[in-house]
Amino acid sequence: MKHLNQQEVSLIEKTKQGDILSFEKLIEPYQKKAFNIAYRMLGNLEDANDVTQEALIKIYRSIDKFEGKSSFSTWVYSVVSNTCIDLIRKNKKSNVVYLEQHDASGENNYRIEVADESNSPEYLLERKEIQTIIHDAINQLKFDQREIIILRDINGFSYQEIANILKCSEGTVKSRISRARGSLKLLLSKKFQEA
Repeated sequence: MKHLNQQEVSLIEKTKQGDILSFEKLIEPYQKKAFNIAYRMLGNLEDANDVTQEALIKIYRSIDKFEGKSSFSTWVYSVVSNTCIDLIRKNKKSNVVYLEQHDASGENNYRIEVADESNSPEYLLERKEIQTIIHDAINQLKFDQREIIILRDINGFSYQEIANILKCSEGTVKSRISRARGSLKLLLSKKFQEA
């Protein structure tokens, strides 16, 4: 288990023996981000809470399957992402994604920035309208494109982490990100022309 620290290895071993307190300690650092991923993918609190709880149960029940080939956090977020996909397939309904401004830096990251020149009502209204346009555009993407935008550009996962979460190659991740960003750019340019 090369990606784990000693404490994680110990907690995983105790969890495999049925120690629930060890599992709670193990999972605690990842719960908030797991919920955030579910919330952004599903778009509402109730579904995000349900999926997060369901994913935690799956993680506990399948801890024996974790082999340590990736970090524990990547495995956790993979289970959360797959549980979201299962719910979406089950419901077969359109989901809203809420995009929060973030400050992740790095190569090929989308950065959605609105200059904070004033706090006037006009400025705040315009900013809200821009965010609404962005939300709508992301929501119009196909699910696999929406998912990859959320994982890379909103949550800031590396290409390797996304490859582990989606169980595909880094090359596939890069091409999917490129296509998803192209689709999003096209949707946004249309929406901003209409606005």
